[in-house]
Amino acid sequence: MINERIWTGNAYRNFNYLIACPETGEALAIDPLDHEKTLATAKVRGWQITQVLNTHEHHDHTGGNAAVIAATGAKLIAHHKAGARIAGVDRGVQAGDVIKVGKTVELECLDTPGHTMCHICLRSHTDQPALFSGDTLFNAGAGNVHNGGDVGALYATFVEQLARLPDNTQIYPGHDYIENNLKFTLAREPDNAAAQALLPSVTDHDPAQSAVTTLKDEKQFNTFLRLASPGLIARLRESFPDLPEQPDAKTVFTKLRELRNSW
Repeated sequence: MINERIWTGNAYRNFNYLIACPETGEALAIDPLDHEKTLATAKVRGWQITQVLNTHEHHDHTGGNAAVIAATGAKLIAHHKAGARIAGVDRGVQAGDVIKVGKTVELECLDTPGHTMCHICLRSHTDQPALFSGDTLFNAGAGNVHNGGDVGALYATFVEQLARLPDNTQIYPGHDYIENNLKFTLAREPDNAAAQALLPSVTDHDPAQSAVTTLKDEKQFNTFLRLASPGLIARLRESFPDLPEQPDAKTVFTKLRELRNSW
């Protein structure tokens, strides 16, 4: 599997992705908002885009569909319940479905509601697993639930699915928000050594050159994966004085998401 991360450089700070089979040159485009960069990258690499996948229905992920499909004839894949929200879906996928690219690439679909209720992530079937996480899991952060989402569903996705993936899973999100997310972590856990160490390298950085984190890394500095941290809970109580002495993980997650909404 060849993974090409495309930094759009737009105001939304999107990442687009091309996943290619090294034997056939067939490629899958993930959320190709910047259709010009996506098509140009494929042309330079000698790849043929045969499939497009949208992780969810928001326009900053679907806005390039028409141009890419018009240029390539690619088939469009999305969540099986997203047909009314995304025009022209050719294949609706559910949890456990596998998307094949060429002869060698297999990507497993995870049904990951929360940011929206029709959100999927893709997990690669490779020795070094990769997760294409859309707007569910960000580097050092979690997606919002402003436009058709649900915080309880997002919590369940994090705890019951994402946190249980292998620690060496590489994380490829839909946006670059890592600087602000690390600052949020440090506002919640000022003594978080991992966040302190990473922040200087991503401050005013070039996202095109940013390092790829693993799930093990995320568990060290992503506050939404650190729900049992005593320091985090103590700090959270400053904002929410009525928080129980030993709050459950869902309550901690929900309060963190509430704070992050206005961060």
